[in-house]
Amino acid sequence: MEMKTATTQPTSVPKSAWIGLFAVLAATIMNILDSTIVNVAAPAIRADLGATYSELQWIAAGYTLALAVGLLTGGRLGDMFGRKRILMIGLVGFVAASLSCSAAWAPEALVASRVVQGLFGAIMIPQCFGLLRDLFGPHVGKAFAAFGPIIGLSTILGPVVAGLLTDGAGWRAVFAINLPIGLFALIAGAKSLPLIDGRREGGLDVLGALIAGAGMFLLVFPLVQGRELGWPMWTVALAILAIVAFGIFTRYQISRKAKGKTPLVQLSVFAKRSYTSGVVFVVVFFGAIVGFSLAVGLFLQLGLGQSPIRASLTMAAWAVGAFLGSGFGATMMAKLGRHILHIGLSMMAAGLALLYPVFGDFSTLKMALPMALYGIGMGMIFVPLFDIIMGEIKDREVGSASSMLESIQQMGASLGVAVLGTVFFTTVGQHGFVAASKQVTLIALVLTVVALALAFLLPRQARAHAAPARSLESPETSVATRVPVLV
Repeated sequence: MEMKTATTQPTSVPKSAWIGLFAVLAATIMNILDSTIVNVAAPAIRADLGATYSELQWIAAGYTLALAVGLLTGGRLGDMFGRKRILMIGLVGFVAASLSCSAAWAPEALVASRVVQGLFGAIMIPQCFGLLRDLFGPHVGKAFAAFGPIIGLSTILGPVVAGLLTDGAGWRAVFAINLPIGLFALIAGAKSLPLIDGRREGGLDVLGALIAGAGMFLLVFPLVQGRELGWPMWTVALAILAIVAFGIFTRYQISRKAKGKTPLVQLSVFAKRSYTSGVVFVVVFFGAIVGFSLAVGLFLQLGLGQSPIRASLTMAAWAVGAFLGSGFGATMMAKLGRHILHIGLSMMAAGLALLYPVFGDFSTLKMALPMALYGIGMGMIFVPLFDIIMGEIKDREVGSASSMLESIQQMGASLGVAVLGTVFFTTVGQHGFVAASKQVTLIALVLTVVALALAFLLPRQARAHAAPARSLESPETSVATRVPVLV
């Protein structure tokens, strides 16, 4: 009698899966580069295009703001139409927008291209994490083992590469480099990524995304433009309209759910104090980091006259520290829980306090230790943060809660550029670059202390990871959108 053997999982990963991994990595690296390049290339852009300070802010904030809006629906598009299809569309659009950035003839054209770039990035990046699961199946741990270190190294080397390109070929090359990277991702992805049909039940909440996007724009616009325009009363009116827009968004989401349609956001997550506190934490934490990094990068180039590559190398200790800290955070998050946030934030505060007097008596050597300390503390927080914030979220709410956090992170980055950038440029005009850098550092220190206090309201332990079934609200999030703007 012939015995039938049970089907077993393959013991090795097919070659095509590794090719697909590199396609996903290429897409992720492009997002990292375009999240970090502006602080390196901004002075060269200003000199070439004659951009104002507020336009420099928009070149940075336009990308993150568009990313924040697009992330609300980016993951849902992959669920509905298939991750591979949406990734390919995102890649084509991102590369096209990058070429448009490199060909920009005026600051306004560059800002517009950056917004388009951010929107395509928002539909491209959320597909990456899920595609790795589709590619590697039970061996997905091998993919993540390779993915994490490569992304970490890209975070360190990205600004250095941007500095080399800016110094050697000009700022336009910083955007044009996405062409070969994107073409590789398209060719490799077309051959190796699995084509899996999506499920379209529940629909796509386009109107909700537009309302939320309008609220974000109304909040950021007066903060960026107010200084240059002399803070007219209509800037205050726009800020009030932003609150109204968020109120309309909330009512619309309640109405949509009552009609049996899939809402953009599960509002039930905001009933949990820990999650609401986490949302505020994310805005404060990432706003402080991104606004501070913009100020330091501009101080080195515009204030001290350093070249882009030298400025990148001057701040290399920050990036290396972040890489080392993220490894510690990944290793110790289960054991330490939210205590790892307290440790990391304390190190960040100490780094800022040590850095404050360095601006008045500057040297690269004096800057290295405080920046390394700040980077290590910051890196410790990146990996466990979202899992800790979602420690009390129910399984059915994970997809909405995680995508909302990703979007709010980018919103926090935009606010950091708007608020701390405005403080920096205002103080530069009145007292010079040293005073401006000290002022922003002091504000970043205060915000870090505020984040330290908020951390006590978060869950004690990170959310335990199971193997969730693929649902209409995908619980998968991409580490790529958590990468900070380091220099």
